[in-house]
Amino acid sequence: MLVGLCGGICAGKSTVAQYLSEHHGFTHLYLRQEHTKAVQEKRQSHNFAEANAQHANGTKQTTSMNPEHTFNTTEELLDFVTKRWLGRWVTTDIYTEAILDKLERRPFFILISVDAPVSTRWKRFQNRLQATSSVESLSLEDFLIRSDEHLYDPRTGLMPLISRATVRLINTSSNLAHLYATLGRLDLTNEDRLRPSWDQYFMQLASLAAQRSNCMKRRVGCVLVREKRVISTGYNGTPRGLKNCGEGGCQRCNDGLSSGVGLGTCLCIHAEENALLEAGRERIREGAILYCDTCPCLTCSIKIAQVGISEVVYSQGYSMDGETAAVFKEAGVHLRQFSPPANGMIHLEKQSLY
Repeated sequence: MLVGLCGGICAGKSTVAQYLSEHHGFTHLYLRQEHTKAVQEKRQSHNFAEANAQHANGTKQTTSMNPEHTFNTTEELLDFVTKRWLGRWVTTDIYTEAILDKLERRPFFILISVDAPVSTRWKRFQNRLQATSSVESLSLEDFLIRSDEHLYDPRTGLMPLISRATVRLINTSSNLAHLYATLGRLDLTNEDRLRPSWDQYFMQLASLAAQRSNCMKRRVGCVLVREKRVISTGYNGTPRGLKNCGEGGCQRCNDGLSSGVGLGTCLCIHAEENALLEAGRERIREGAILYCDTCPCLTCSIKIAQVGISEVVYSQGYSMDGETAAVFKEAGVHLRQFSPPANGMIHLEKQSLY
């Protein structure tokens, strides 16, 4: 596993790398700059801002790079990790999309960005200057200018990289112990983020199918699977030949009635129904699993039980989960909820509340 870290000035990416090294056995890899003078200057400026992150936060400071773990090109770094892909590696030397493009081609790589409010980052910057008895001082306005250049410069800005991160951490932690505790709850080393598990894979397909929904009430997607092979997919909406729900085809949905009200007048076919109709009973057979991004309603649960589905996996609850669970229990259909590892933007302060 190779974790790449990028982020704003004083956001805390060096500290996150240190956490991975100290608590999860990651080894830091370094990449000598191989690009333009402008990027080299950016890196020097950024490294100055981050140079004393460990000292200011009470962590051990790394004073030199291990020659065995320092590489002249991205290709050299990737060749090294490819031969040792079962190990745990981390790098903070990702400054251009060209570097990221090469790293993202490998199945063992994940990009994590670290950011924080600009006022928080400026305070950290000031603390780090004071910790080293530096005579240099930087006003908030000057820091904003430097930060904006670091993130938004059209040639060397990091925002295009940050936008591609699988996990985007918002780090407002005030001390090292708090940061480490919140990071520990995230399970950053979960390799399902690298290569989705079967559950995650099929649930993502169900979510993708939901994007085709034309129902005005709720987007729902479904995938029917047997022996880890997709039998059929479905999403909710009006039947073939009828006007799409989103174009006024179903009066009930367009009237905005609350959940469960007026279902007898609804013209929309549910995602589960579409998947079952497409598959047909002869293709379902024993051992079929239905993945749905929303727990099936009572009407769909009866049909699911009738065709012989063995298991139903869902991600989001619905208004009649209890009734559905009761039907499945009596019919011998296993029902379970799937919770994937957290991706996208994660506010570490919220993690500390749980």
